Amino acid sequence: MMVSVALRQAMAAGLDRLDAQMLLLFSLGRDTHARAWLAAHDDHALTSEQQRQFEQLSQRRIQGEPLAYLTGTKEFFGLSLKVDGRVLVPRPDTETLVRWGMDVVDTAAEGSTPLRALDLGTGSGAIALALKSSRPHTLVWATDASPDALTVAQANAEALQLAVSLRLGHWLVPVAGERFDLILSNPPYIETNDPHLARLQHEPHSALISGIDGLDDLRHLVAEASRFLVPGGWLLLEHGHDQAPRVRELLERSGFEAISSRTDLAGIERCSGGRWPVRR
Repeated sequence: MMVSVALRQAMAAGLDRLDAQMLLLFSLGRDTHARAWLAAHDDHALTSEQQRQFEQLSQRRIQGEPLAYLTGTKEFFGLSLKVDGRVLVPRPDTETLVRWGMDVVDTAAEGSTPLRALDLGTGSGAIALALKSSRPHTLVWATDASPDALTVAQANAEALQLAVSLRLGHWLVPVAGERFDLILSNPPYIETNDPHLARLQHEPHSALISGIDGLDDLRHLVAEASRFLVPGGWLLLEHGHDQAPRVRELLERSGFEAISSRTDLAGIERCSGGRWPVRR
């Protein structure tokens, strides 16, 4: 089977063109960024093994399995991360949280002491590793309650040669007694009965669902974070598309100041945060 035929058949079966191209390049053992190669080699013949792999991957993608799980990698903030079913697939919208964290680091970088940052529920390590990569002088910790997720994060940290201190445990428990200048998190925030969960069946629901209103973990983090922040430290949280007002209210009730929200690529308020007062 030639490249042009393989792509045509995959799309006729219901596969998106871009996904088809990515999976075909992966099956051919080529860089998935090199889509131009396919156009220049549309008469290239697949081996029987390449054809079998491409057809199997295409069917799994049509059934809803994330492309990143099929290829085993996902680009995030310029980093190539290894991902699989043990962790959520990093979303581009989460880069909003990383950029805000970078701004906090830059604003506070006048002192001689390196800032201490903590990523809660790190999953693949995307947030922690992106922050460490972009602001290498920052001391970065990351926690996760899932040993499997932490294994993925550790593999990514080693592959990227980024020094991040990974701790196993529920939210802030593994860093008891520590204090940070910046705490970030992309916690679960989907409602238990959200109809969109069906489309996320391949990803770990423990990293997605957070109670009837989706705010259980956000409530917990806002309530507990102040004990782990230095005076003037920041708490930044990603949340659902309609949760910003409620998260800002949680932050205000807990005593945070300079509370605001930032928008994602679609202009939706995707992250909210605040600063713990210097004096109480």
